[in-house]
Amino acid sequence: MSLQRERTFILALLLILAAASWAVLIWQSSMMNSMGMGLTMGMGATLFLAIWVVMMIAMMFPATATMNLAFARVQRERHSGRRPSVSTWIFVGAYLLVWTLFGVVAYLGALAASGLAQQIPWIMMNAARIGGGILVLAGLYQLTPLKRVCLAKCCTPLDFIHGGWRDGSTGAFRMGLEHGIYCLGSNWLLFVLLFPLGIMNIAAMAGLTVVIFAEKMFTRWERIAISLLLSRRAASN
Repeated sequence: MSLQRERTFILALLLILAAASWAVLIWQSSMMNSMGMGLTMGMGATLFLAIWVVMMIAMMFPATATMNLAFARVQRERHSGRRPSVSTWIFVGAYLLVWTLFGVVAYLGALAASGLAQQIPWIMMNAARIGGGILVLAGLYQLTPLKRVCLAKCCTPLDFIHGGWRDGSTGAFRMGLEHGIYCLGSNWLLFVLLFPLGIMNIAAMAGLTVVIFAEKMFTRWERIAISLLLSRRAASN
């Protein structure tokens, strides 16, 4: 398969997976009325983690397509007939693993927060204010040095791939982990916002997806991200 066909195939499959994941999320959201309330909406660990992974595919695969295509391009350029080509999906899978592990942490944190809220009535009475505070923190985090460093790694795919290249399947896996960690460092607080907004809030997911995609595609990411976050806050009020 030529490089152009391979890149087209990878991009098409990433977008198909994302579209299918959005369909699953929309369907699952319509089913949530029969489930419990709270930060996890009554979901058990297995269901929550499954939904979380689907959510990451839906929200992150379009934004990370350029990085995945850059990996496919560089690994093809470095490939020689003496060793087999490394699958791009090892790189993608390692990236998704980072977000899956974060989903485990998020679920445990949501359970702990829900338990604490049951013991301290003040938390339940001020849930809206706490959610607003998290929203403000997310906006402020957009301007921190850590956010800038992590986002810079995600916005320069070829530089990231060339600078951290490692050969073989193990190398591809490690690079995928690094990509996931930088992406997590850039966006983790945005996903924390989903809990006060509603973990199955399709409008919130769509808004955050736009923020994440815009950050990676446009150079003046700070203004775009903050504007969209403020718009989301105004809409929620």
